[in-house]
Amino acid sequence: MAEDVISKPRVLCIEDEAYMLDLLRLILESAGYAFLGAHDGQEGLEAMRREIPDVVLLDLMLPNVDGAEVLLQKKKDPAIRDIPVIAVTALASPFDQIMWKRRTEIRDYVTKPFKRKELLDTVERVLARGTAEESRGAGIAT
Repeated sequence: MAEDVISKPRVLCIEDEAYMLDLLRLILESAGYAFLGAHDGQEGLEAMRREIPDVVLLDLMLPNVDGAEVLLQKKKDPAIRDIPVIAVTALASPFDQIMWKRRTEIRDYVTKPFKRKELLDTVERVLARGTAEESRGAGIAT
């Protein structure tokens, strides 16, 4: 049983809305992911450093330490710099998406409200991309 917990990809969700964290937990755990939650940017950064998740789902509009600051602090910290981030936000315009992707290290984007399949497909795609990049970095052909 402990082996199952260790082998599950760990997803850290940084989201200030409690109902949204509950929804993300339900979706991710039902799909076999280990869920980690944080209610604001500072708590999210601390959880990233402590837990080193496989991927982060980040709400960009957070109180106090917002998503942009989380990304800036993450980029400065070698221990967490390479953790992939998926933005999960209501900033829905194509312009917003392009600007965030260009200015930050966001790997992908899910717009609220989202469908379960869209979220899970995005998480799976980003995790698969990370695995391929790690293999190339280790000299393993993918």
